[in-house]
Amino acid sequence: MIPKARVIAFYLPQFHPIPENDETWGKGFTEWTNVAQAKPLFKGHHQPRVPADLGFYDLRLPEIRDAQAKMAQESGVEGFMYWHYWFGNGKMLLEKPFQEVLKTGKPDFPFCLGWANHSWSTKTWVKGKALQKDKMIAEQLYLGEEDYRKHFDYVLPALKDNRYIKVDGCPMFVIYDPLAIPDMKLFIKIWRDLAIENGLKGIHFVGLRSGRTSSYDKLMDMGFDALNSRGMWEAECAAVGNKWLKILRSQISFRFRGALLQKYQYKDIIKYLFSEEDKKENVYPTILPGYDRTARSAREAIIYHGSTPDLFGKHVNMALDHIKDKQNEHKILFLKSWNEWGEANYMEPDIKHGRKYLNELKKRIF
Repeated sequence: MIPKARVIAFYLPQFHPIPENDETWGKGFTEWTNVAQAKPLFKGHHQPRVPADLGFYDLRLPEIRDAQAKMAQESGVEGFMYWHYWFGNGKMLLEKPFQEVLKTGKPDFPFCLGWANHSWSTKTWVKGKALQKDKMIAEQLYLGEEDYRKHFDYVLPALKDNRYIKVDGCPMFVIYDPLAIPDMKLFIKIWRDLAIENGLKGIHFVGLRSGRTSSYDKLMDMGFDALNSRGMWEAECAAVGNKWLKILRSQISFRFRGALLQKYQYKDIIKYLFSEEDKKENVYPTILPGYDRTARSAREAIIYHGSTPDLFGKHVNMALDHIKDKQNEHKILFLKSWNEWGEANYMEPDIKHGRKYLNELKKRIF
């Protein structure tokens, strides 16, 4: 059975201890530390989020990675997009799970990489209220041509792996924050040239577009082949009435440490997540089972309240309607996310809904 969309799920490799997190937060810290400590902020608030089938897992275990892939494949997910951290000059974090996937050939499940090109600080993973001062853990650097070549050489074995996801015959590579890279055009040119030199057809570059900071034209002018539209900023603005109210609410929350919760109804958000732009051949929309950063930000979190499997299913139908006229190769939906438990956007079973979100996706994709 041919799926109605190529669903590619963002995959966070944060669920295993590393020395940098041990040093900053204490021995054994992972994203689960925040998830387990989250508290409900209002009546009916679904916190904390507790995993079911896979438990509070450790991504160093191949059995967990295999189970994730099997669950995803059965539900209509084509593959995982592993977030990849390259801070410059070979500095990486959280690389072990994907390195094991690449080295062992397991799971036999498609994948691609996304460069999460942002600095890590003490505000990255946990709520800031317990901190006296923001501390840099790993700064994102852009060191120019030589470093871009080193980065490519590191990624090349993955690009040549037969599991790597391709679009129009080229391996797909996603960039989280295109505007942060001072010489984006140079980076793209170097990587495309190196790909061809190494026997690949090229690279299919996808830039993530956030409504506040970038436009379709700006990203395409940088040399991207396509963009991943997220639509969350626009949806939040529409849900409260206009962007000025949204900005005011955000400023009040930030200035007064969450005195005004940034809370939205999921049913309202999904009305506005998509736009006519998502119908363009080279725009890949985002589907979102939920969003709630309480585990990381406490009262300063943005919260989409009231997500249900049924509403998620309707949301997927809206997305499918926006891509139905595209070539099959380009009927791509990015799923945010497979396992972002700290942001409450995940598809893995929890004790409240079990596999219902997975079942809703499966019903609509097949």
